[in-house]
Amino acid sequence: MIAIIFHGAYGAPHEHWVPWLKKELEKRGWQVFTPKFPTPEGQNLKNWLKVFEEFEQYLGPETILIGHSLAPAFILTVLEKSKKPALASFLIAGFTGKINDPRFDSINETFVERKFAWEKIKSNCRNFVVFASDNDPYVPGQKTGELADRLDAEFILVRGAGHFNSKAGYFRFPLLLEKILIVTSPSSPIS
Repeated sequence: MIAIIFHGAYGAPHEHWVPWLKKELEKRGWQVFTPKFPTPEGQNLKNWLKVFEEFEQYLGPETILIGHSLAPAFILTVLEKSKKPALASFLIAGFTGKINDPRFDSINETFVERKFAWEKIKSNCRNFVVFASDNDPYVPGQKTGELADRLDAEFILVRGAGHFNSKAGYFRFPLLLEKILIVTSPSSPIS
């Protein structure tokens, strides 16, 4: 199995729960990639797609995509453009459209303020799991709920998780690991 973990705006692959999840999956024999995207300097969809070119070869029916914050919108674009479907996508605190926060709306614009080909995206991924927090200080829960609805995703609301980042105490994310293992289990109806 292969996992590609995408960080968000102002983020990096060595932050929050990403190193822990990478280690947990690798212990189970997974191949895990954690690309580093330009942010906030040079953050735009074109530049992120350029970085992702190196990892595109790993997309396929044995691959899961995991994204935090802005990264779910980027994953939607990856799935929209892909010629190979992924097994599953796990979208944490994701959104499309403006979140009405001037600190982020301008640098997120090329990722989230566009028309998405929802049917193409859904045809390129067999399963979506969306995580939201009831007290996210950046992404309104309504935005994450709308994303889940658009994707016919399993929606998981976590109480008191903030933005699922280090500030909220998210150095580990056992619930995410549990869902990944369930979805990718050979006995799972979708795997």
